[in-house]
Amino acid sequence: MLKKLPVARAESVFGDFKGEYTPEQALVEANRCLYCSDAPCIKACPTQIEIPEFIRKIATGNLRGSARTIFDANILGMSCARVCPVEVLCVGDCVYNHMGVPPIQIGKLQRFATDRAFERGDRFFAAGADTGKSIGLVGGGPASLAAAHELRRLGHRCTIYEKREVLGGLNTTGVAPYKMKADRSVEEVEWILAIGGIELRTGVEVGKDVTFEALEKQHDALFIGLGLGPDTSLDVPGKDLAGVYGAVDFIERFKLGQFALDGTTTALVIGGGNTAIDVVREAKGLGVPVSTMVYRGQPDKMPGYRHEWAAAKVEGATAIFQALPVAFEGNGRVERVKLVRLDETKKPLAGTEFVVEAQLVLLAIGQSKLGQLLAGLAGVTLERDRIVVDEHGFTGRKGLYAGGDCANGGKEVVNAAAEGKASARAIDRFLSGEAHG
Repeated sequence: MLKKLPVARAESVFGDFKGEYTPEQALVEANRCLYCSDAPCIKACPTQIEIPEFIRKIATGNLRGSARTIFDANILGMSCARVCPVEVLCVGDCVYNHMGVPPIQIGKLQRFATDRAFERGDRFFAAGADTGKSIGLVGGGPASLAAAHELRRLGHRCTIYEKREVLGGLNTTGVAPYKMKADRSVEEVEWILAIGGIELRTGVEVGKDVTFEALEKQHDALFIGLGLGPDTSLDVPGKDLAGVYGAVDFIERFKLGQFALDGTTTALVIGGGNTAIDVVREAKGLGVPVSTMVYRGQPDKMPGYRHEWAAAKVEGATAIFQALPVAFEGNGRVERVKLVRLDETKKPLAGTEFVVEAQLVLLAIGQSKLGQLLAGLAGVTLERDRIVVDEHGFTGRKGLYAGGDCANGGKEVVNAAAEGKASARAIDRFLSGEAHG
């Protein structure tokens, strides 16, 4: 049984940014689709969902069939409908973009079909005949969940090892609440686990409470879906002051429980990626009057998605570009941040230091990689602390596979789902005596 989330959570104040379709809206949108035979939207989806097929089924009233088409390709189709950056994936590749016509809203149609299936309690898949084989999955995020579900369909027993008391990975602890709240992620996890035969070992940190070598002895194969590690810190004076948080840690705190802002009037977010954009919007949504992002480069060089930053500005977020913190100042708690201007090569400009007020500083400058936990295992190669795998998730060590952020460096939920499923099929071939690929 998964741990229940607190009812009173700070994220509850957020509304649904994109909203859901009514049946009438879904029908109209589905009938706009051209049902392309060589659909570029499919190629843009890491899980290769048959998009024209599921949309056609909505148009013909076959909602159960539509949901099955989605879940057969991506068992995390319900969360991906909410959190996928469809603007740069399937929707971004819709043929209508080349015709001066608004693209099909694939994500909203996917949400419509999958939500209806969940509400009806539909079940599409059953566990396969028991093979007698056992697989350990390290980490309880999307990659491991996708892998475990596919392995159960193939008849293998699974055990998930997760250091937290909740599963779902960043879907539960890190997704912006205006996209999906933690309780929805937990509900999806429970729905996935309902296939049966997946044992949960929560509160177990692999590498600390149990070694990888011990798990290899217990199981016939292992899948590593660790995700990413703690927030990267900024080594400047005052970094340990109260009120200075890693962005991912901050998001987890207010998604899983109460987070008291204590009269905070100004938040400063350091970074320019998607996490930085998320938290600058979240600070505004939590009631902070002034929420400002500080990015060391120019606006057009930000790594975060342009459409997300445009939405943040509409909500009142602001930014300081070509600047870098050099000190956090305050008496026990951060009160001010000293910044320096940077030139176009991101080098500090002498004599340009200035100070801005901030009672909350959120560092969104990256996360550490957890691949180092596998350092020293024969056959495993690390590259910039990421686990090197082939297209099947094989690490090079017999029976050891990996996917998700610990291998891809931090991509989308849909990438983790695709990699977990691919690894599950490769593990099945390995256990059947075939080559790992």
